[in-house]
Amino acid sequence: MGKKIECYLDIVSPYSYHAFSYLQKNATALADFGVEIEFIPVFLGGINVGSGNKPPWTLPAKAAYSKYDGQRAQKFFGAKFNVPSWFPILSLLPQRALTYIKQRYPKAQFESAFLKCFMTMWNDQEQLDISQPENLAKALSGVFSAEEIKEILAAAADPKVKGELSAVTEKAVKELGAFGCPWFWVANGDGKTEPFFGSDRFHFMWDYLDLPFENLKLKARI
Repeated sequence: MGKKIECYLDIVSPYSYHAFSYLQKNATALADFGVEIEFIPVFLGGINVGSGNKPPWTLPAKAAYSKYDGQRAQKFFGAKFNVPSWFPILSLLPQRALTYIKQRYPKAQFESAFLKCFMTMWNDQEQLDISQPENLAKALSGVFSAEEIKEILAAAADPKVKGELSAVTEKAVKELGAFGCPWFWVANGDGKTEPFFGSDRFHFMWDYLDLPFENLKLKARI
């Protein structure tokens, strides 16, 4: 097994958006080091239920802290947005659609669709609730034709696609230990694998993959 990062993401998670954008930004460098990246849609609601975790907005202390941490993450990753008034959403429709797209279409098109879903929900001037079919269709426009979007939305209601998203989500919890998103399962190229959680653990990941990188360091006063 070579070096690989499996990224388990849900568009409802802004930290998944940060992780997705960061890995795409560094995709060329990672490929040069022989590291494969795979983005995998999961249902965060199912991960929370399966692991016994609770979303930050349901716990007062976590909710209060998130106001600070969210702004810090936006500054670090270069994405500026407000949390939509309709947040959170039930993300089953877009995650099922992305599950189908991943199976049916080329990798580049799948990743473009994932990015458009993230941006339509989080980073556009007109943020849209893409759990609604008409808004998901808008998010997918420009990546797919009108006929392809119609096909994708229909497929998202197919029991087989629903079951596939459910199975991947269950695997993330029961086999990979996931309790939130983004969740990473990383192979280091020496036959070993380990989990990583969150969008602020990449320095640990690079060290595990034995990649050259500069760690955070203070600048000395002049």
